[in-house]
Amino acid sequence: MLSPVPTYDLYGERRAKRSDFWLHCETIASRSSTHHWEIGVHRHEGFQQFLYIRNGSGDAILSGTTVALTPPCVVAVPPGVSHGFRFSRDIDGLVITLVAERLRLTAGLAKRPGDWLSRPCMIPIPPSDDVGYLDETFSRLFAEFEAQRVGRNDLIEAYLTAAILILARAVQPDAAGGAKDPKLARVEALKDLIGRHFREQLPAEAYAKLLNLSPTHLNRVVREVTGMSLHDLIMARVIDEARRALVFTTASVQAVADGLGFADAAYFSRSFRKRTGQTPRQYREAERERLAQVEAE
Repeated sequence: MLSPVPTYDLYGERRAKRSDFWLHCETIASRSSTHHWEIGVHRHEGFQQFLYIRNGSGDAILSGTTVALTPPCVVAVPPGVSHGFRFSRDIDGLVITLVAERLRLTAGLAKRPGDWLSRPCMIPIPPSDDVGYLDETFSRLFAEFEAQRVGRNDLIEAYLTAAILILARAVQPDAAGGAKDPKLARVEALKDLIGRHFREQLPAEAYAKLLNLSPTHLNRVVREVTGMSLHDLIMARVIDEARRALVFTTASVQAVADGLGFADAAYFSRSFRKRTGQTPRQYREAERERLAQVEAE
């Protein structure tokens, strides 16, 4: 009879109990050296992991399949996937563990084409200018985590987003090729603009003007590519940010509404409920309870 795969918080430790926890980062050597350079097969139900490996060698066991590590590379491990590792003593790299829900809300990364973050994989980093940038990005993320300075969460999230987008190019080198399609290119440009301006509550017409298109034409393109209206696409980004703030900050509903450019908390609550089926307070309580249950498993 096969032994069940143990389910751990972070390598078996109960460190994810703080209300402000969403990410942990440490060197691979600091953890694996205390376990004779081997991490037994286990899984995390509520966490996504990334192992960035600069140098060294070893194997990753992902869902029962052994994969040789070829630095520089990144191993992505989604929640619920059994995994284990064997490392050489000269291993050099980082392991990043974060609440999976936070990753979903980080710039909608998990919704990108191919949904590569939903499956375990070892991603070799091909020679390019991105290699040095990726290394620097992970190094800065680790430094911010260690220093615990003011504003570190925003910087960590920015570094993580940049790293994942670079990895997406390695995983899906042709995914960006869709940008050759003018409609896809316009929607990508629109999403970039929304990401920069969504807190300003710009109307759909303003985004159309920034793209030198008529609102009618832009709305038609957005519907063809995403199945959503232009207004709904804008609001989806606003509501995603609201979800993130409600779960991972202690800001009041009024403060969240103010930060997202809503005229008042009541209007924000109506908009939020229309798109989620819950009031902001109900969503916050339900998600925090769910995350607490995941961390307690």
